[in-house]
Amino acid sequence: MLPMPMPTPCSGRMRSRHCAPWQECSRCQTLLAMGRGTIPATLIPGDGIGPEIVGAVCQVLDALDAPFDWETRQGGMAGIEECGDPLPQATLDSIRRTGLALKGPLTTPIGGGYRSVNVRLREEFQLFANVRPARTLVPGGRYENIDLVLIRENLEGLYVGFEHYISIGGDQHAVALGSGLNTRAECRRISEFTFDYAVKHGRKKVTIVHKANVLKALTGLFLETAQAVAKKYAGQLEINDKIVDNCAMQLVLNPWQFDVIVTTNLFGDILSDEMAGLVGGLGMTPGANIGEKAAIFEAVHGSAPDIAGRGIANPTALLLATALMLDHVERHDLSDRLRRALTSTLQEDNVRTRDLGGSASTQEFARAIVKRLG
Repeated sequence: MLPMPMPTPCSGRMRSRHCAPWQECSRCQTLLAMGRGTIPATLIPGDGIGPEIVGAVCQVLDALDAPFDWETRQGGMAGIEECGDPLPQATLDSIRRTGLALKGPLTTPIGGGYRSVNVRLREEFQLFANVRPARTLVPGGRYENIDLVLIRENLEGLYVGFEHYISIGGDQHAVALGSGLNTRAECRRISEFTFDYAVKHGRKKVTIVHKANVLKALTGLFLETAQAVAKKYAGQLEINDKIVDNCAMQLVLNPWQFDVIVTTNLFGDILSDEMAGLVGGLGMTPGANIGEKAAIFEAVHGSAPDIAGRGIANPTALLLATALMLDHVERHDLSDRLRRALTSTLQEDNVRTRDLGGSASTQEFARAIVKRLG
C-alpha cells in the first residue's frame, strides 16, 4: 500500500499553511544536519507498472529509514480518471509546496489535445537541467564498466515543439514548420550547472555536444556560451566538444572516452537513451529534473501497460532515481547504502527480474534489497 500522509508543517520559514520547499526551510535543514527529521515530498505513483514499482521503492525506503514524508498525488491516466486532467492542479500545488517529487511513469493520452505531462512539469517548475546517469550494474553485457552522465538543457531548443502547418490547395498539412529557441542566459545556466556538477562529483572531463557546423545560430550559441563558461574551470576539468552525430557514433565505438556530456534539449533526449542502451536499457537508468525551486526524480522508462499488474516489473530505475533524490537532499549516507544494496543484490545475490535474465518478481526483488539493507 502506498503511503498517504500529508506533509507536516514546519516551524521555520512558512509558505501559506504548509512547509516551504525543503531547501528554504531552516528547520528541515537543521534536523537533516542532525540526522533526524523528515522532508515533505510529493509521490506520484503514475500509470501501468508505476504503482507496482513505486510500492517496491517505498518498501525499500522504509527499510532505509529515508526522511521523506510523502504526499501522494495522481498524474497521467490516473489523473484523468480522478479529475479529467493528466496533470491535476492538486498535483501541481503539492509539488509547489514541497519543492520535491518522485514519480512513476506517466502516460500522456494520444488525442484529446493533451500536451506531454513531462514537458508540462518541466515548464511549470522551470526544471532547466535533466541529469541522466548511466552506469553498469549487471556485468557481462556488450559494454563493461560504463559510468557516464548526460546533462540536458530541459526547456529550450527544438524540443519545445513550436510547430504549425501551412495549407496549400486542399491539403491542410501540405507543409510542416518547426522552430527552436536557445537563449544565452539558458545556455549559460546549463553550462554552469554542468561544470559545477562535474567538479562536485569528482568528474574529470566534460564534452559539449552540438551541431554548430549546420545549425550555426541555434546550437552555435550553445557551443559559444558553453566554451566561454568553461574558461572559468580551466585546471579543474578537461573540456572538449563534439558534433552530435559523431558523438552518437563514438558512444558506440568507445564510450569510455566520455565522462560528462552536456547538450541541448533534443540531442540530450536522443543521446541519453543511447547511453541507457550501453548499460541494459531504460529499466536501468534514472532521471533527475532540477530547477531553482523544485526537483522531480523519475524512472525514464514508459508505463509498460503490457506487463502492468503481473508483478514482474523491474524497479531498478526508480530506485536509482530515489538515490539521486537522496543525494539532492544531502543524504549521501542513505544514497550510498541504497546503491550498495542494489549492486550487491544484482551482482552477488544474483537476484534479478525477468528483463535482466532472472526470475524474481517485483516484490521478491525489493525484499532482496531490504535484506541487504538489514
